[in-house]
Amino acid sequence: MRAFTKHRGLVGPMDRVNVDTDMIIPKQFLKSIKRSGFGVNLFDELRYLDEGEPGQDCSNRPLNMNFALNQPRYAGASILLARKNFGCGSSREHAPWALDDFGFRVIIAPSFADIFYNNCFKNGLLPVILTEDEVEFLFKELYETNGFSLSVDLLQSEVVMESEQKFNFHIDEFSRDCLIKGLDEIGLTLQNSGEIKRYELKRASMHPWIFGEIE
Repeated sequence: MRAFTKHRGLVGPMDRVNVDTDMIIPKQFLKSIKRSGFGVNLFDELRYLDEGEPGQDCSNRPLNMNFALNQPRYAGASILLARKNFGCGSSREHAPWALDDFGFRVIIAPSFADIFYNNCFKNGLLPVILTEDEVEFLFKELYETNGFSLSVDLLQSEVVMESEQKFNFHIDEFSRDCLIKGLDEIGLTLQNSGEIKRYELKRASMHPWIFGEIE
């Protein structure tokens, strides 16, 4: 998993409340368990005018140019500014996979669904909670400023505008530490791989008929 310490990037808007995981990545794309390849189908029902299918070449699909992220001014956005209850609905981990594969590193919103929020940390994404007034202010600045960008510093727990105006946020220490070090649950466990190996060898020597041969 990619570590996260500080990121500066162009901001793109998702200006609606209760964006659920089916809107983020529709159900027909959930057959794959790979973590890559979902970016082209992020917000599929909003981005395209036709119905998407798994494995489809999206390069010639008709785009919905009323959808903000299809507009040239937001091309290459890596920070998503959203409204409250982002990521509600089903617990599919494909949602953060799709956001990451599209190129987002940070999602800023007043609130997130709990499972989606925790899944972000497991996949190298930083979900930032600001107040509704702060998010409203950022939306106003975003719409009034072409090329609106932000710096997000996890070490200092702050979002910084080009004007140097700052917004502080809170992340629990465990999630913060894992993201800074680039450790998901597997990576965290593998830090103790030596102790795990020694334990397995000891158990195998005591009960070889259960464990068989340990390499």
